[in-house]
Amino acid sequence: MPESFVATREPVSPYVPRPAADPTRLGAHIVSDGVDVAVVAPHAHAVEVCFFDSYAPDAAERRFRLLGPLEGVWHGHVAGYHTGTPYGFRVWGPWDPQHGHVFNPSKLALDPYARAIVGEVETCPEVYTHVTEDDLYPAYPMAPNRHDSAPHTVRGIIAGPSFPVVSGPKRPWNDTIIYEAHVKGLTINLPGVPENLRGTYAGLAHPATISYLTDLGITAVELLPIHAKLDEPFLTDRGLSNYWGYSTLNYFAPEPSYASAAARAAGPSAVLDEFRGMVSLLHEAGLELILDVVYNHTCEGGMPGPAVSWRAIDNALYYRIDEASGTLRDFTGCGNSLDSSQPRVNEMILDSLRYWAGDMGVDGFRFDLAVTNGRLNEDFTRDHPLLQACQLDPVLRGKKMIAEPWDVGMGGWRTGEFPRAFSAWNDHYRDSMRQFWLVDAGTQSRGIARGAGPFDLATRLSGSQDLFGHIAQEASSTTRRSINFITAHDGFTMADLTCYDHKHNSANLEENRDGTNHNLSWNHGAEGRAAGPMSTNDYLPRAIESLTDLRPLRMRSIRNLFTMLMISAGTPMFVAGDEFARTQFGNNNAYCQDSEISWVDWDWDTWQADLHASIRYLIGLRRDHPVMRPQRFLTGQAGPGDLPDVSWYDRNGGELREGAWHDPRNRVLQMHRAGKAVADSDLLLVINATAQEVPVRLHAGRGNAYSLVWDTSWDTLDDADTDARLVGGEEIVMEPLSVVILLTAPDVTSLLEA
Repeated sequence: MPESFVATREPVSPYVPRPAADPTRLGAHIVSDGVDVAVVAPHAHAVEVCFFDSYAPDAAERRFRLLGPLEGVWHGHVAGYHTGTPYGFRVWGPWDPQHGHVFNPSKLALDPYARAIVGEVETCPEVYTHVTEDDLYPAYPMAPNRHDSAPHTVRGIIAGPSFPVVSGPKRPWNDTIIYEAHVKGLTINLPGVPENLRGTYAGLAHPATISYLTDLGITAVELLPIHAKLDEPFLTDRGLSNYWGYSTLNYFAPEPSYASAAARAAGPSAVLDEFRGMVSLLHEAGLELILDVVYNHTCEGGMPGPAVSWRAIDNALYYRIDEASGTLRDFTGCGNSLDSSQPRVNEMILDSLRYWAGDMGVDGFRFDLAVTNGRLNEDFTRDHPLLQACQLDPVLRGKKMIAEPWDVGMGGWRTGEFPRAFSAWNDHYRDSMRQFWLVDAGTQSRGIARGAGPFDLATRLSGSQDLFGHIAQEASSTTRRSINFITAHDGFTMADLTCYDHKHNSANLEENRDGTNHNLSWNHGAEGRAAGPMSTNDYLPRAIESLTDLRPLRMRSIRNLFTMLMISAGTPMFVAGDEFARTQFGNNNAYCQDSEISWVDWDWDTWQADLHASIRYLIGLRRDHPVMRPQRFLTGQAGPGDLPDVSWYDRNGGELREGAWHDPRNRVLQMHRAGKAVADSDLLLVINATAQEVPVRLHAGRGNAYSLVWDTSWDTLDDADTDARLVGGEEIVMEPLSVVILLTAPDVTSLLEA
């Protein structure tokens, strides 16, 4: 093994602490007269803990040589230090980049277990463990960089006890509606939130924000990553930032920039308290908090990246190494992959999850690129120890666990293959709904019969048993494992799906090369947000050519998509602002846009207020009617003395024939759901996904009268005709591209007045 000054030089500190009371307790913890410190670095030759006398970048530093390694752990108890003290590590070991070893004690390493941080990481040569060229790329062969990084990087803060967090509401999955949002973007422009709290944890917990969320009817807020983050150098070079936050700097510390200015000025402990206060206030309002967590890669990137924490402590432990090439294995597309085949790495992830679930009161987690976490060596397995621990651990097993069931490695698409504790983003649902209601609707509007018929649509509405049924059989036939979504942070918003056929990502400064081209969108006749006239009078058939303004038809498409979400078996999720047609101006990869492109714009036009009222009403329908949110897969089987749980009919009210399921011309159909088993009304859904008015003869059901409760052709709720009573066999005329919901319920006036 090649040697250098890094491998042979001894630590400078003459101070050796006494052993930590519990060397297995990683991180820094106040114990008796000082602090116990422990860090994992099995390949290291020596480790020092470094304490600083202030938060200043040039603060005086005092070092203590830790004891060890004890099963890979370096530890010690240092007297005289207390809550609020900044600290970090310096680590000695071999310099052998080919095998992943890049130890360099000139680099101050952030404790992976730090509960709070202070300072910033500068984009400069000093934070790289190797010598760099002017552009910060390595000079080859890689050699140690002797410059001290301490004045240019972050430090951990010794955190003390805080107030208890109010317990969460523990809402059942079947009652859950998830609202995906960004801490800053949600409230940076929200009226009613004081200026000094906008875009912060405190702003998200402000009564104005909570009132909006609860009034809308959502039950869980899923936040884009709030773990401390670091912007990639290629973004800072362009004057951009990693707005979404999928560039984790630490898995225990909350991102300080999302705290209010007053909390930041009061110190790192106040940032922690502001986050905990936010969680408590959300819980008191009956809202759950789900965190998007990124345990698949870190901000340090590939081997040419900076060394701010894990790389400086033990690069070969934390990351997957390809020793044949001397590079890092990359299943994430972000330069590195945390090595979840290493027990110590899994321990760190589980400790982080327990901390957020226990001390910080979080109700659930959405695992970004979760397939990477489930890879043992190369291949994914649902029996991976980390995945199994998530459903067995006493702190975690009652929390909501959601997998993003893919990564970019070989065999990376694993929707429906995670263990039973996990729900998963259902990308098949997303694509099916976009294909049927946007792509196929667009081609049908031109008189082209293209598509795959309604079979896939029906499967998604019934719970996606083809994807999740085999897992559900382990315990029950629950449908909650499918997280049904049409939009997420990644991709077009709901409004942009109806306004753009192509991505418009020029603001990202990558010449529109970034972001997917597989949008499955439909601009309805003209590219862009403008609500002007259609580009040609013959673009749509005569039945709707009178809609000379594109906006009503686009809003109808949004209502159609939301209707599918709210009537599908599974757990619905949508992105903040979709309920009033928020736009990102065609940007489908706004990860680096900390700007009006990503921020929610609360300055509504009248038509946006109308859409919001309609979606709020639709969410209320789902809440009040269990028949709209089946807990079990719908299979067409009848219960004792009851009708089939679901049955399908054609436009004439007759049973849908076998060949019609895959006929792209068959875009008028009826779905009947029996509600007796859930003590609810029966439901009849009528779909006209053609571009013409169509007469439909309603299926008879039990012979009871139906109440019309929802029609996506209603431009506003003022158009609602909920006094209408209809009977089976009666003919109604369906508007083009519209959906109707009927219930065997006596009255829905109270819902409209709510």
